[in-house]
Amino acid sequence: MADKIAVPVGLQDIYYAKLLSGDTATEAPVYETPKPLLPAITANMTPNVESNTLHGNDGPIVTANALDSIEVEIGVAALTLEQQADLLGSTIDANGLLWDNSDDQAPEVALGYRRSMSDGSFVYTWLLKGKFALPAEEATTKQGEVEFQTPTITGTFLKRIYDNEWRVRADSNNTASAAAITTWFTAVPDSPKP
Repeated sequence: MADKIAVPVGLQDIYYAKLLSGDTATEAPVYETPKPLLPAITANMTPNVESNTLHGNDGPIVTANALDSIEVEIGVAALTLEQQADLLGSTIDANGLLWDNSDDQAPEVALGYRRSMSDGSFVYTWLLKGKFALPAEEATTKQGEVEFQTPTITGTFLKRIYDNEWRVRADSNNTASAAAITTWFTAVPDSPKP
């Protein structure tokens, strides 16, 4: 009997966690406790892979791939001022004002989310190291009907220095992943490197 086919049908629970320290050749990365973003609308991830082919004897004989950066775009219902400060390196003052400075530097973060599948299961993902860029802003006046104007933010993710890992995933249909899934959004999973 063939396994039941599970197809992605939805997106839920986008979280981020700042990379606090580590991620050197000898020091494991340390992340803060993950924080949720407002309800998820979209998550698009595009790995940039460089590919080259070696030719010999008048034809191709070997091809090799190398992962470059990973482009990420997420859409959420809204980004609070606190979330913008966290993700973009801006400052909120004592009066609750968000200040954007030309010298602001976005911190490195991990980004986690889960996709709902057609069979009721979930596929969980953490992208392990990246930075977000200032989002474009668009505003449109109401014209007799309500049109939601939700933000999209883009980032560039890379492999980690410590272990070359760039993503970790779990499938709720795999019983071996059950323990990891119960803490998926409370901590970024530890590196497999000893």
